[in-house]
Amino acid sequence: MRLEAITWDRLGDLLAERLLDLRPADESPWPRVAFDGAPAARPGDLAERVSEALRVRGRPSLVVGTEGFLRPASLRLEYGRQDLESFYSGWYDTGALWREVFGPLDPGGDGRVLPDLWDPVTDRATRSPYVQLPPGGVLLMHGPLLLRHWFPFDLTVHVLLSPGALRRRTPGTDHWTLPAFERYEDETDPANTADVLVRADDPNHPAWNG
Repeated sequence: MRLEAITWDRLGDLLAERLLDLRPADESPWPRVAFDGAPAARPGDLAERVSEALRVRGRPSLVVGTEGFLRPASLRLEYGRQDLESFYSGWYDTGALWREVFGPLDPGGDGRVLPDLWDPVTDRATRSPYVQLPPGGVLLMHGPLLLRHWFPFDLTVHVLLSPGALRRRTPGTDHWTLPAFERYEDETDPANTADVLVRADDPNHPAWNG
């Protein structure tokens, strides 16, 4: 696959321009976009860039990070703090994401989205208010392992790190999670299934397949 060098600012602008014309396949009035990548790849930074680029173009958006939908520690860590299967399949409350984020943006939905549910630091509910996303507003969701859940995204962006870069940029205390991303690559192949691929081995010099 041929990738072209680009700056982060230019990438944010080009993705925003693409989203201006994005029409959901299910006729929802709210386009839904995934920014998928390991925490070390910082997909949330790109989502925020695109949100700002949309803002200056007059298009509202809402950035939602899946880290705000972690399950309570009593469930997430039931089998230990470094249980790989739990991390891969059970850390994130996908039911709450369907109910509180995607459901309101279905055709006929009311557009009232809960931006987060659970604070992993305090291990308590965030009690954040709902956000009204107007018709035409864009959901920009970021997080790891997103493309394995069959969420109804209209555009998917995968921020890729090579295995070496992923290891270097992941804190040592989190190296136990690395096999989960290897499994994700094997089972989901996000680099080839995403609509847009961004390679970020060098954090200052990304490349993409746009």
